[in-house]
Amino acid sequence: METVLWSRPDGERAGTPLLLMLHGYGSNETRMGELFARMPNGFTCAAPRAPLKMDGDYGWFLLDYFLANDFAEVVGTASTLLAWLDTATARHRFSSVSVLGFSQGMALATTLLRLRPEAFTAGVGLSGFVLHNELLGAMEPISSKIPFYWARDTADFVINPDATAFTAEWLRSNTDVSEAHYRGLGHAIGAAELSDVAAFLTGHVPGSFVPRT
Repeated sequence: METVLWSRPDGERAGTPLLLMLHGYGSNETRMGELFARMPNGFTCAAPRAPLKMDGDYGWFLLDYFLANDFAEVVGTASTLLAWLDTATARHRFSSVSVLGFSQGMALATTLLRLRPEAFTAGVGLSGFVLHNELLGAMEPISSKIPFYWARDTADFVINPDATAFTAEWLRSNTDVSEAHYRGLGHAIGAAELSDVAAFLTGHVPGSFVPRT
């Protein structure tokens, strides 16, 4: 990853739990950076910039309305991110790694879980989806189910009904999912939602809660 926004300076990351935060399609790392202060204070948060350039913003892989995707592109992006994560973890010796993704970022976050389920302590998906791909699903269900918080507005029309139905089925089969619905949210991130996400992460990730001074 060429550009990564961090919540802590280099010298303060060692031994902390990492929260990897993945932005949506047509966005960038600064959108996730705006959420750093709403996450539990014990985390080191890292928001990488997606590699695909899109009119001044970025995406993780090409996507259409029906959320069709190219398997090679998705796995290539996920593999690059996992390689970066390995390097960062070796350098800072994070106590654990959790992942949060918004919209397309949730699709990538759950792809990381599918490729390397043992690497993550907890997951969060906001207004997003899981990729429906037979090759990715060949070794599922995942035997080790991590806690996963899936938050959305049932009236979010950006994620089509078929994708939402598959996402629900996949999460229930492959994670210890907690589902939360927020009326009036649309395809966005809300304050009440972030408070619930912080509480979820505090309850599932050791060391994530540190009182703010």
